[in-house]
Amino acid sequence: MTDKKKQPKTDVDVAALEQQIAELTDALQRERADATNIRRRHEEQITGLKSMVKAGVVRDLLPVIDNFERALKHVPAELADNGYIKGVQGVVKQFEKTLADLGVERIATIGELFDPRYHEAISMEEGDGTQEVVSEELQAGYKIGDEVIRHAMVRVKAQ
Repeated sequence: MTDKKKQPKTDVDVAALEQQIAELTDALQRERADATNIRRRHEEQITGLKSMVKAGVVRDLLPVIDNFERALKHVPAELADNGYIKGVQGVVKQFEKTLADLGVERIATIGELFDPRYHEAISMEEGDGTQEVVSEELQAGYKIGDEVIRHAMVRVKAQ
């Protein structure tokens, strides 16, 4: 039997291995960056989906809230202190609190400058000025953050 001695690596072998290590390191870094980007996009999509579902549920509940508010606007004066009316008012306040807890805000209207991002003008009253100001709210509008769930239907007057 003959003993085979290990031969030292040549400079060419070492350079080739170093090149391969550098290429594999770069590839690993790219893969890690891709994985991070995929996770981030997935989280953004989940957040967007949650927001869309929340907005859809709120949009479905808005007519109920509108009807409660309309009913309370037409309560006869002699029934204002009635327990039943106070119960309905409590339900409306509970709806409002639940919406606030969900991040839903009522869009400001009366006295505000008309903003087509948030307001839908139903009619325009002539006035002396050049600025369009909301003079009456016909139906409340709601938003979550900057996303409008429903535009506020308003009357506008030039002031």
